[in-house]
Amino acid sequence: MMKHFRFLFAGFWALVVSALFIGCNSDEPKNKNQYVNDWILENMEFYYLWNNDIPNSPNKSQEPDLFFESLLSDEDRFSWIQDNYEELLNSLQGVNKEAGYEFKLYRESSANENVIAQVMYIKAGSPAASADLLRGDVITHINGELITLSNYQSLLGMISENHNIRYKRDNGSGVFVDKGTLSLTTVEFAENPHFMHTVLDYPGAGKKIGYYVYNFFAAGPSQSSTQYNTEMDNIFTEFKNAGITDLVLDLRYNSGGAESATIRLASLIGQNVDDTKIFVRRSYNNALQAAILDDPNLGADFLIKKFENKTQNIGTQISGKLYVLTGSRTASASELLINGLKPYMSEIFIIGDTTIGKNVGSVSLYEANDPKNTWGMQPIVVKSYNSLNESDYSEGFIPDIANNDNSLYIFPLGDPQEELLSLAIGEIVGSGGRKDASESKAGLETIGSSVDRKRGRFNLLIDDERLVKFLKSGVLTTP
Repeated sequence: MMKHFRFLFAGFWALVVSALFIGCNSDEPKNKNQYVNDWILENMEFYYLWNNDIPNSPNKSQEPDLFFESLLSDEDRFSWIQDNYEELLNSLQGVNKEAGYEFKLYRESSANENVIAQVMYIKAGSPAASADLLRGDVITHINGELITLSNYQSLLGMISENHNIRYKRDNGSGVFVDKGTLSLTTVEFAENPHFMHTVLDYPGAGKKIGYYVYNFFAAGPSQSSTQYNTEMDNIFTEFKNAGITDLVLDLRYNSGGAESATIRLASLIGQNVDDTKIFVRRSYNNALQAAILDDPNLGADFLIKKFENKTQNIGTQISGKLYVLTGSRTASASELLINGLKPYMSEIFIIGDTTIGKNVGSVSLYEANDPKNTWGMQPIVVKSYNSLNESDYSEGFIPDIANNDNSLYIFPLGDPQEELLSLAIGEIVGSGGRKDASESKAGLETIGSSVDRKRGRFNLLIDDERLVKFLKSGVLTTP
């Protein structure tokens, strides 16, 4: 029997696949769960990286989310499904209904059950940006309820709608002062990943440091847009024209995104890289890889992706050494960047926390025109290797200077006194912007992050132009 898969590309980040069912008698409709679950199983059997681990005769009467989970390999930490594919695609493009602030969750003290949320950054142009909310503020209540270990999950579920918070702010001397209650509205918001960039000048050491906070990998805010990639080029033009001698890339809040944007950034940083050099090698399951190799429009060349030629490249200007700031949520495309650049840099020096350890990528599967099936799923389909065939970061990248960045007393991003940036400055110029940076205050116990709730994060999305052309051209046939 031949299975025919018709592909549609939707979303600049997503490889979007639409499968045509066969052997289904429209006169004898199946129950809704089985109808959706047939689609889930058929696609998973062909695309899923660990398709050999799918159990025989799974129970198709289950709810689709439970059925999907029943198919997953024990090796899989990242595949997911949701009941509205449009929401899935929006989340992958950085579009979420939100007020526009991200935070870490800490246990207030081992002596009580209280949880506090500390604001890590506020997004430009969001409702939160026009409210009296700053990085470092500590939230204790949501909608009038004290946040605790027993209720924080349900309370966080409320912040995608209009809500209020009670919060405190450091008065500059280490004392958090109650700021009262703040009402926040939510909107469908498209976050720009370029949070900030600046040049820090240390003429006494002969150093100009480019500092760049990049919060997720995206080519643009919509399917056809390349706005963010263009903005990235412009940032590196500024760095190049400023004559920076060193680059500090802040990925501590970056948990992934599009492969194309990852390659763009790597091409701007790598030393002596061009479109003849391999950035990443891809490996799929046996059936899918065989189909790719057999297709004249793809073939073996599709299993590799090369750097781009970028006149804005600063690799030689920074002597091939890159400083990367990481956090406990740094993942996926961020890790792909580090791994892909390793063979081309004299050194990648990591400061911060151990990264997530995601060396695999996913695609978006959904039916765009089927009213009986609104589900979308994001299964892992590919494993990534660098040009030296290295993919040994499933446990994460271990920092050269470990710092979990969990102090409540924090400075603005870009301030030379800020904990992780100060450590990087110390490595570059011999003394940091803050004397006690290497002796950071004891961190609080972390129990989560607002990023954890955004399904579009922790993804490496394959958005290869060659494959897009193929998907639009017709049908992939496999045994």
